[in-house]
Amino acid sequence: MFNPYFCLMSDVHDAETRSYNMRQIKGKDTKHEIMVRRFLFSRGFRYRLNDKKLPGKPDIVLPKYNTVIFINGCFLHGHDNCKCFVIPKTRTEWWLQKIARNKQVDSNNFQILQVLGWQVLTIFECELKKENRDKTLDELIKKIH
Repeated sequence: MFNPYFCLMSDVHDAETRSYNMRQIKGKDTKHEIMVRRFLFSRGFRYRLNDKKLPGKPDIVLPKYNTVIFINGCFLHGHDNCKCFVIPKTRTEWWLQKIARNKQVDSNNFQILQVLGWQVLTIFECELKKENRDKTLDELIKKIH
């Protein structure tokens, strides 16, 4: 199902390079996760990582504050209205389905966590770019308290 809302760009890489790039995407301990963890630790917060007992295995769990934090990539989690979220021109239908499924799984996990009494916070990678980082991290502290 094509959604005209997303802008389409031709892929700037050949298939082999694109395949290599996609294999390099890690599921945990990403640069952005480590950045947030270091920030929180430096502010005195103590946390658990990727708790398998909780839906969605949140990246950061702050039990003292009943808060979980997900640090999501803009592309794989379909960050709306974000310039980092561009659907590839190749296999467009497949990517749209995959990203829609990711968003649905995220939504379901967030609802379950909220029913269990957790505050759910999400940070997207674009919010941690240099120009937005300080504002994003300051807002994170306010939301936790």
